[in-house]
Amino acid sequence: MQNRDRRNHSSVTEFILLGFSRNPKTNWILFFLFLFLYLFTVLGNGLIVTLIRIDARLHTPMYFFLSILSLLDLSYATTTVPQMLVHLVSKKTTISYIGCVVQMYVFLTLGITETWIFAAMAYDRYVAICYPLHYGVQMSQTLCILLVVSSAFCGLTCALVYTVFAMTLPYCGPNEINHFFCEIPAVLKLACADTSLNDQVDFILGFILLLIPLSLILASYVRIFTAILRIRSTQGRIKAFSTCASHITVVTMFCIPCMIMYMRPGSEASPEDDKKLALFYNVISAFLNPIIYSLRNKDVKRAFLKLIRRKQVSTKQIIIERSIPIKTEVFRDAKLPLSRKEHDYSFEINFQKFKTPK
Repeated sequence: MQNRDRRNHSSVTEFILLGFSRNPKTNWILFFLFLFLYLFTVLGNGLIVTLIRIDARLHTPMYFFLSILSLLDLSYATTTVPQMLVHLVSKKTTISYIGCVVQMYVFLTLGITETWIFAAMAYDRYVAICYPLHYGVQMSQTLCILLVVSSAFCGLTCALVYTVFAMTLPYCGPNEINHFFCEIPAVLKLACADTSLNDQVDFILGFILLLIPLSLILASYVRIFTAILRIRSTQGRIKAFSTCASHITVVTMFCIPCMIMYMRPGSEASPEDDKKLALFYNVISAFLNPIIYSLRNKDVKRAFLKLIRRKQVSTKQIIIERSIPIKTEVFRDAKLPLSRKEHDYSFEINFQKFKTPK
């Protein structure tokens, strides 16, 4: 029986993604909605990365991690949303077996990396508020790069474990995934074998990859709030709280739905609830991050206004430079008044012509 399942597993070459609805009108409405969200996500996160890159005042550890987070959000949404948009307006909603594996692996890699980046950002705020005099020494460029590289390495290795355990199971049909992309809980429901081991692996990895970073974030903020309460001035407390509010909001929007999705047993999962949760931490979170960080951050606003002014000045200079050659050509052909020396010389020539007999 197992050998027959293995042979059937090799016959599954593609999966069908059922998406949200089979009503064409509903799909077109969802298409334009998600297209707007995706374009704004690309524009917002790309703008934050650009501002941090070109503005020297934003070359700090805090904004370095923010630029990494924006790149992750941009890549995270790009992994699933373009394919979802195509499937919303086309009759063919299939994805190849290899394509499903690749999408699953890339999606998990980016998600796990982002979770640990949140922990690194919390540590950065902890050092900045609790040890401001030692901030430049402790949060060195080497440490920041090391935190990002270690987060990416954790994402690459743990995503590989997730994907290998999921895709080594036999899939003998049906091949319809009740989701809008290849996410592990939805794919595991199609397996023709017992998935209890996968549920245990998902729970253990979910504990390591979600609860441990969240515990580090919580411990950092306990120390941060303790230090903030010692500040005597009300304005200083508000300023310190405002630097942490954006990060807390983004972490809550991303990590809580992920915990519900990956740490509960597969038998308790509802396909419609899974789609809503996946939309929240995949599309909505990436869409809201630029808004949260730009609206509550004066430095980002200042850098944006500076970029706009720079473009306005450069545009004016281009217009002036293009108009100068036209003016010179006009004056070049015009009969300008002669200087006094030139006037005397021309008078002398004309007088000699007058005296010379014909």
